[in-house]
Amino acid sequence: MVATVKPQYINIFHRVTRFFVPGLISVATSFTLVSCTQPTPTAETSSTANNVSDTKSVGIKTKVLRMGYQQAGDLVRVTKVLEKRLEPLGVKVEWAQFAQGPQLMEAMNVGKIDLGSVGETPPIFAQAAGAQIVYVVGSRRTENSGKGSAIAVPPNSPIKTLKDIKGQKVVFQKASASHYFILRALEDVGLKYSDIKVLSIPNVEASSAFLEGKISVWVTGDPHLARAEKLNKVRILRDSQGLDSPGGYYIGGKQFAIDNPELLRIVIEEIDKIQRWAEAHPKETAQLIAPYQKLPPDVMDLVISRRSYGLRAISTDLVQEQQRVADYFYKNGLLPKPVNVREAMLTPEQYAAITPPTISQQ
Repeated sequence: MVATVKPQYINIFHRVTRFFVPGLISVATSFTLVSCTQPTPTAETSSTANNVSDTKSVGIKTKVLRMGYQQAGDLVRVTKVLEKRLEPLGVKVEWAQFAQGPQLMEAMNVGKIDLGSVGETPPIFAQAAGAQIVYVVGSRRTENSGKGSAIAVPPNSPIKTLKDIKGQKVVFQKASASHYFILRALEDVGLKYSDIKVLSIPNVEASSAFLEGKISVWVTGDPHLARAEKLNKVRILRDSQGLDSPGGYYIGGKQFAIDNPELLRIVIEEIDKIQRWAEAHPKETAQLIAPYQKLPPDVMDLVISRRSYGLRAISTDLVQEQQRVADYFYKNGLLPKPVNVREAMLTPEQYAAITPPTISQQ
């Protein structure tokens, strides 16, 4: 059974309303709670660490883990690695899909989900709005980081370089990773944020309009970007490779993270393992996700070929990198007040409890 929850929480981030686009969440960006009755993944993708005896119930207070995700073919959900590890411990896994990171963060702020994956930008805006969140673990940066995001125009556009977007309407979701991307990309060519006209529209809504030639400049990412490329409906001005983004994160509700350290350790371990498997098996990964993405094989292959996998432990260096991003938004007048990202961090002892020793520091 699939139940749709209306987006009645649009005013939750009222403290930063004037910095967000009005109507951040529309009907098209509402989230859907997805049944856990997913097909069983292939044996090769299954976790081998699903014995009750190898875990402890201490540090697991919840009976339900509510996971948020942004992609219809989210690998962790499709392979059911969390269900296999947690259900023997008496923990059920529920899934909720969101258009983009800002919508996921709003749902977390009102207690609808416990854990979810977003880019570097949404938690900064969420924290500025008073959300009680914590950074749980980061995403590993690889040579593919940034390949799947781009500033794009239609193939026949008179815009030839990034500098040419001055004075143009530029479409992206405010408070998403695309927000930081466009800000930094403009700076690199000597332009200011005020030099463009921003239209904040989630990718799921903007995709069709762009393919129909109704959007002149679009800041987007896979799978929407890959689909446009394979249809020969896009020309890329630049991708986000080379920008100083610390990458994405899994973000959790603060009290949930404090109450469930052993649960988070298991979740982090399983997510990292299935992502490392996917990195080594791109063809099999594409075949697993394709039925959920409902994309042609060539598009799916492109998406997988430039995706980064693996998790990165929260460290002093990573905190400093994220603080630099927060300071950058404030410097550019896009936050109402400075944000201290350390206030959304756990203690070193708490991170030691939730971070498996196999998780990369880079």
